[in-house]
Amino acid sequence: MGTIQECRQLACNILQPSARDLEHGLELHRDSFVFDAYGFTPYAGGTDGGRVDRLIRDHAGREELVFAKEDFWMNRGFENAEMRRLLREAWEAAGVDCIFQNAGTEGNDIENLIKRLGSYTAVVDRMSDFYERAVFPDQLEAIRSRGHKSLYFTTNGVPISSKYISCEEALMHIAVFFDLGVRMMHLTYNRRNLIGDGCAETADAGLSDFGRAVIAEMNRVGVIPDVAHCGQRTSLEAALCSRKPVVASHAVAGGLSSHYRGKSDEVIEAIRKTGGYIGICAHPWFLQGEMNIKAFLDHVEYVARKFGADHVAIGTDHGLWLAPFELREKTPGTRPIWEQYWTRPGDVSGTMTQEQYDSLEWTNWPLFTVGLVQRGFSDGEIRRIIGGNVLRVCRETLA
Repeated sequence: MGTIQECRQLACNILQPSARDLEHGLELHRDSFVFDAYGFTPYAGGTDGGRVDRLIRDHAGREELVFAKEDFWMNRGFENAEMRRLLREAWEAAGVDCIFQNAGTEGNDIENLIKRLGSYTAVVDRMSDFYERAVFPDQLEAIRSRGHKSLYFTTNGVPISSKYISCEEALMHIAVFFDLGVRMMHLTYNRRNLIGDGCAETADAGLSDFGRAVIAEMNRVGVIPDVAHCGQRTSLEAALCSRKPVVASHAVAGGLSSHYRGKSDEVIEAIRKTGGYIGICAHPWFLQGEMNIKAFLDHVEYVARKFGADHVAIGTDHGLWLAPFELREKTPGTRPIWEQYWTRPGDVSGTMTQEQYDSLEWTNWPLFTVGLVQRGFSDGEIRRIIGGNVLRVCRETLA
């Protein structure tokens, strides 16, 4: 990974904006409310005092090791003053005001979902001079005015109790997690679950009857249904049955990419009709084509021109490492978790280079705005794409 300035220069070399477009884009970015539709606040690095090394020597299980590492990256690592300094520097470079923060692990298991939620709740408490946890969209502008950054929580799954004996009991934890501050949930994560088929399933069987009940409860409570990791049919049927906006918080346009994370035009149109949006993801291998900042902007423009600038956002799905995480012991290898299911043959065309990834680094957010200026979008359209659409959907979901 390059430095902030190296990544910035690399992206500028690809975009080659005029001095006028660069100046206007950077100014517009500074003046706008910028809301990452899905991502991770930067991760801490350095040493954890040997905690993970001790767990490895004690033959701790996979889940214990994963939680210890994640809790350090997301929370305890910011006890270090240098990590706090680097964090502020990264946020300042990105010019982002709020992240729809991935605060729950992949799947529907409540015990696992609560771990990451706890870590991100704790880091907001630990760094209250910098972060504020937002639970209502009307709080966000006030947080910005105080010079703070905000995290708005989402989870990579719907919490479903394994001890239910009725549909109502199975759904009751949606409201509990809402009370804990969660405002968006993945219906599926790549694989099939009780709600529907994930995007990596070849069957593409769609939404279950239980899934329809889940969406009805999310509509009632005020949680946004997220189909980013859902199959095409599940995504379509979710949009057709929801009374409130449905989003694909971090996906790509299927019209430009054959990757299974792409959403077809039919799905995007159904999401548009709900009032929702497609958040374009900044991962090169999903974009295909040139797999850099230019390809990323191609996806944003495709959705905006074909479905309207009110129905596209930017959900980077990035987590910037502020420094390497230091371990002396070798972490034991394990099989991928059930929900991982990342690739199938033919899903990735070509080999991704570090330069392609660096051109899309999270701190390059201001150049996403510059790129939209270059492509002729109005200031009003750009403000909606880089944050306004996410704010609107948050408000409409709670109405």
